[in-house]
Amino acid sequence: MQGCGGSSICEHGRQRSACKGCRGSSICEHGRVRSGCKECGGSSICEHGRRRSECKGCGGGSICEHGRVRSGCKECGGGSICEHGRERSKCKGCGGGSICEHGRRRSGCKGCGGGSICEHGRVRSGCKGCGGGSICEHGRERSRCKACGGGSICEHGRVRSQCKDCGGGSICEHGRRRSGCKGCGGGSICEHGRHGRVRSGCKECGGGSICEHGRVRSQCKGCGGGSICEHGRVRSACKGCRGSSICEHGRRRSECKGCGGGS
Repeated sequence: MQGCGGSSICEHGRQRSACKGCRGSSICEHGRVRSGCKECGGSSICEHGRRRSECKGCGGGSICEHGRVRSGCKECGGGSICEHGRERSKCKGCGGGSICEHGRRRSGCKGCGGGSICEHGRVRSGCKGCGGGSICEHGRERSRCKACGGGSICEHGRVRSQCKDCGGGSICEHGRRRSGCKGCGGGSICEHGRHGRVRSGCKECGGGSICEHGRVRSQCKGCGGGSICEHGRVRSACKGCRGSSICEHGRRRSECKGCGGGS
């Protein structure tokens, strides 16, 4: 049974290091994780049975006398909390830098002249009325506007690099992607098949991944593919070949109760 269970699984079907019966190193005599056991003096657990850093009775650094996270406690003067009980940087009454007199984020408040907001209440860079740099007079993204001669758009209204009429580099005279066009001798396409095949997968061209039987070489039994056994199965899952993932009972080792699988 131990041979099929692997060193990490004990005879009780648990992780060996976490098994009380096997005296796993991380489990104490009380059956708890050692570092969290009060009786064993686990360093992270205080005498009150709580996490030391969060125990009010032990003066945990992050917990104040009111039982709250210290930095967020108003009574303790937590730096991030103002006298109104709000996050200081967002409190209008305290003059929080990011909040304007109208109670909005200053950078986005039209009334306060927020830099990113124009007089029309829009993001300035995208406002046609304000002449936003990225927006043309036609209300489109300038780089894609045909009428404005956007660099990426040709006179035919297509992405320039893919326009056949403009001689786009990636498009051949047949209107296909050049690298995949059989007529243009695209490097990735061979001469076989109606429209040509991907060269690496073409049997006639001796594509490295395809064997003489027309199968993926690593999975072809006839070619002795490493991943396929003599029974025609994936080797690691073949019981007859003692595949590492299959136990003596013919099941997946990790799911076999008899072999101490995790469950």
